[in-house]
Amino acid sequence: MGGVKVYVLVTTSIGLEYDIAEEIMKLEDENVKVSVDVVFGEYDLVVTAEGKDLKDIDKLVTNIRRISGVTKTVTLISSRG
Repeated sequence: MGGVKVYVLVTTSIGLEYDIAEEIMKLEDENVKVSVDVVFGEYDLVVTAEGKDLKDIDKLVTNIRRISGVTKTVTLISSRG
């Protein structure tokens, strides 16, 4: 896809990791490609996303933060698209 690649580290309420991962996958569209891994440790999910530009990424991250049960996000922008 090219453009902008990001990693979004997500903390969720206890026990909601898999449900939230499914909700995040539904945010994929023609402008943003999304994959989600449930992980163990300080964060519960790692979202990898590629969008055409930062506007698309901003929309995605905002929508992730609006999901009920998401308690924290940290976004890392890759130096390579």
